[in-house]
Amino acid sequence: MTAERTKTMKGLSARVGRVLPSETVRISGLVAEKRRQGIDVVSFAAGEPDFPTPEHVREAAKKALDEGKTRYVPAPGVPELREAVAKKHVEENGMAETRPEHVLVTPSKQAIAYAILATVDHGDEVLLPDPCWVSYDPLVRLAGGTPVYVPLDAEDGFRMRPEPVAEHITGKTKLVVMNSPSNPTGGMDLPADVRGVAELVQDHGLYLLSDEIYEHVRYGGAEHLSPASLPGMTDHTVTVNGLSKSFSMTGWRIGWAIASGELMKAMGKLQSHTITHPTSFAQYGALAALTGPKDFIAEMMVAFERRRRLVLDLLAEIPGVTCAEPRGAFYVFPDISGTGMDAMTFAERLLEEGDVGVTPGPAFGPGGEGHVRISYATSDERIREGLARMKRFVSQAG
Repeated sequence: MTAERTKTMKGLSARVGRVLPSETVRISGLVAEKRRQGIDVVSFAAGEPDFPTPEHVREAAKKALDEGKTRYVPAPGVPELREAVAKKHVEENGMAETRPEHVLVTPSKQAIAYAILATVDHGDEVLLPDPCWVSYDPLVRLAGGTPVYVPLDAEDGFRMRPEPVAEHITGKTKLVVMNSPSNPTGGMDLPADVRGVAELVQDHGLYLLSDEIYEHVRYGGAEHLSPASLPGMTDHTVTVNGLSKSFSMTGWRIGWAIASGELMKAMGKLQSHTITHPTSFAQYGALAALTGPKDFIAEMMVAFERRRRLVLDLLAEIPGVTCAEPRGAFYVFPDISGTGMDAMTFAERLLEEGDVGVTPGPAFGPGGEGHVRISYATSDERIREGLARMKRFVSQAG
């Protein structure tokens, strides 16, 4: 009887078949497996700062626990936190029209999913930078949309320039995604790029998703411009941000989306039927991060700047490898095509033969072929060791 019932069981949803598993998760799993075997693996795959969350943030969450703040809170987030987020974006990002009711507290990845689900229908096209973060494409496909890649050029810093964006807009385009500073390239869009894309969005009646999670991780005086701060962009833009990178709070899963009008209502509706709200006491830690001392960010940036320089100098010593200098985030995206290997082969062999984990570039879009992503959110010592192994591997493989 059981066997008969199994034969008549219906299949899984078509939407699941439209997406591939995360390559970053796969690589992390392979690294973890080697480590379980007792092998010392240097992993450059993780996209999270290696610093502890600041003490005053941890203490605020502990205090919230001790005070019994463990029950349901309003679905859009704790009111004081929404106020703090709005104030931050008005004062730091120039988004003058932002008010607490425009803020939805939610994990930043969740915010991106909500923004796409709220704007994209079957058949709609979404313009993505190429290369780009691994989850934009699958989230667009889950919503029934079609990802359309806008090629970025390493020679001009992997910028999302308005000219190629304009070339890819069609009558089916619904949403444009920008991510500056960028994962995986560390590239940053110039203010002129942001203004140009914003004009296109308004001219064509589109939505813009601006992923600004790395906004504080910038080098050499690079300027960050929030599209929602520009005239006429408030109703067109969903701004996604959070504390994972700037306050080393990846496991807290606290971020936010900022939008207005019907778009914010739609995203709030999605949250009410999914997670309801993020963890209550974690939100009080986030409040402490936004309203307390910010010294941590400057201290972290000193380390990241040193590591960035170290990575670039060491990569320059590896035959067949070239690398554009990143202006933000904590990644480099070196071109390894000069080694004679494609990106997947290079990453798999480097892990197997050299005990170094990197993420193959095609995980981030078609433009990632010939590249790998290296995260330098790890110690100077591990950077030196890992890139020494990589140099040795390339020399032996050649």
